[in-house]
Amino acid sequence: MQTLKHYSIFALLLMLFSCNVEPEPINYGSDGCYFCKMTIVDKVHAAEVVTKKGKIYKFDATECMINFMDNFDTSEIKFYLTNNYTEPEVLIDATKATFLISKNIPSPMGAFLSAFKNKADAENLQADKGGDLYTWKSLLEKFKD
Repeated sequence: MQTLKHYSIFALLLMLFSCNVEPEPINYGSDGCYFCKMTIVDKVHAAEVVTKKGKIYKFDATECMINFMDNFDTSEIKFYLTNNYTEPEVLIDATKATFLISKNIPSPMGAFLSAFKNKADAENLQADKGGDLYTWKSLLEKFKD
């Protein structure tokens, strides 16, 4: 009986820890974009979606992630992540990011879209490269057109 109790506790702990819903690092040069199927190589423009069930979708650009959302139940998404332009390979919360669209900063899919963890970094690059700043919400509105 004591052994059964230990196995039950172990099984319960295993189930609790196996339900961890977390982002996963992008393997640049080998992971493919879920939306356009290109290999993800750009370390400053990639993006990722994590569902509430833990399914991970990776994208070579934020614009692919936004286009993917058109055909997906967004109520199932737990995390929207995008690379921070000033820190290559670092994923940040896209819903809190500031975005810059500048014709002087190419992105993999041609939307010239870059994400920044803080608005000051985006404004500094905007002063040098030009372009327009967006919040997540205003960016989604722009891409509806």
